[in-house]
Amino acid sequence: MLKRIRWYLEIAFVVAVSFAVALLPNRALLPVGRSLGRIFFLLLKRRREIAIDNIRGSLSFLESQPGWQGGTPRQIARETFENLGCCLVELCRIYQGRGRDLIDAVEFRGLEHYEAAAAKGKGVAFLTAHCGNWELLALSFGARYHDVSVIARRQDNPHLNRMTERIRRAFGNGVIYREGALRAMFAAFKRREIVGLLIDQAVHPSVGALVDFLGRPAWTTKLPALIARKSGTPMIPAFIHREGGKQIVTVYPEYQVAAHEDEELCAVEDARAMARYLQDYVIQHPAQWYWVHKRWKNAPVAPAAAGESAAAGE
Repeated sequence: MLKRIRWYLEIAFVVAVSFAVALLPNRALLPVGRSLGRIFFLLLKRRREIAIDNIRGSLSFLESQPGWQGGTPRQIARETFENLGCCLVELCRIYQGRGRDLIDAVEFRGLEHYEAAAAKGKGVAFLTAHCGNWELLALSFGARYHDVSVIARRQDNPHLNRMTERIRRAFGNGVIYREGALRAMFAAFKRREIVGLLIDQAVHPSVGALVDFLGRPAWTTKLPALIARKSGTPMIPAFIHREGGKQIVTVYPEYQVAAHEDEELCAVEDARAMARYLQDYVIQHPAQWYWVHKRWKNAPVAPAAAGESAAAGE
């Protein structure tokens, strides 16, 4: 009974907040989002510390890269929360039916790469990550070009789950839940559909490859490349970023899977290549990646990072 009451209170809160945000004038949307992000940065201590620690562990690598714009771990973490706040208010506006202007304003670059992949008739796997407003990437593509199915975790609150599923479908987004996702993805590709795959989360060592990412070893998914080999489905990297007041989606040429006889060697090489796509994104847009999750969970500590940790503890 108490759980049901909590579920109803949660959905009421989400609806009320999203409705209030949707009424904001356009000029106030991003300033309010950044302010919310700064509040989250102050209140969500655990997530703030995870972000700062993640950035600190990768900073020496980032500083060695051409084009690095600089920034302390705390500054980058704060800007990351500001970006998340902007994403939240944008999605609230869209979910209340007042965000069509946001969807129509997204600029797509490299659509010819998607078109060439789709012409093969085997579906398309979009490889992306928790970058920029990644939900807007899927919503805008689904609303303007072709339906997209996204892989999602079923939310604990069934009312909230039904609401988000209904909204996604309204913009041409299907949902494939993680339970039984593999079979559903193969079926979608047989129907020549598009599936979006997030490639930046830590995975269990039994299903991942340990590859270098931002100067440190990280367990990285092998699943997209394995699917591509079995189904022949083209894999197309695609990422969204903010550029001033614009939202830009960059679609890259099809990734060609490795062709070694050793399947495990192929899987590792593909995982390494996919990690490089995301790594290049983070170097260019460091505050627009989702630093707040434990990307290096269960991975061995790199020598440089171990030395920094020891120095910090002295």
